[in-house]
Amino acid sequence: MADWEIEKTLGQCSGTERKFEVGEEYFAALTLNAEGFHRRDYSVQYWEQDRPEVYCFWKTKMSAPDQKKKKMFVDDDMLMAFFDRLAEETEQDKVNFRFVLTLILMRKRKLKYDSSKVADGDEVWTMKVTGQARTVEVVNPDLNEDQISELSEQMGDILQVDL
Repeated sequence: MADWEIEKTLGQCSGTERKFEVGEEYFAALTLNAEGFHRRDYSVQYWEQDRPEVYCFWKTKMSAPDQKKKKMFVDDDMLMAFFDRLAEETEQDKVNFRFVLTLILMRKRKLKYDSSKVADGDEVWTMKVTGQARTVEVVNPDLNEDQISELSEQMGDILQVDL
């Protein structure tokens, strides 16, 4: 299983390399390349002018270096968008990542288990999306508790949220 070690903020815009001021809002984003997900931060000005291609993003504020790091709130819509973006991925690490995100969304009551089936040797769950007239399918990669815990912690680090 791959490490989801995503870079912490460098405190500067990835597009211009300008340092963020304490309290300044900026966009944190995940980009995807052959090696996996990478975190990039962009100033609001750069974001609005040169909107980079990203996998998903959220808005946050630069904290003071001596300030205790608070976990940032990532809303459920952003988590669902990330979940939907991973729907067509077949790479095992991304399937694992999406499954753990599914468990989080179930806990938040955004997804509800409906049924399961076996397809191509994989257990596939059918989930109802709360408040919508749609279902989604999720491959259960049969992760153990330690793998789920590790992925949940790594997701929390990536998204800067307490999952």
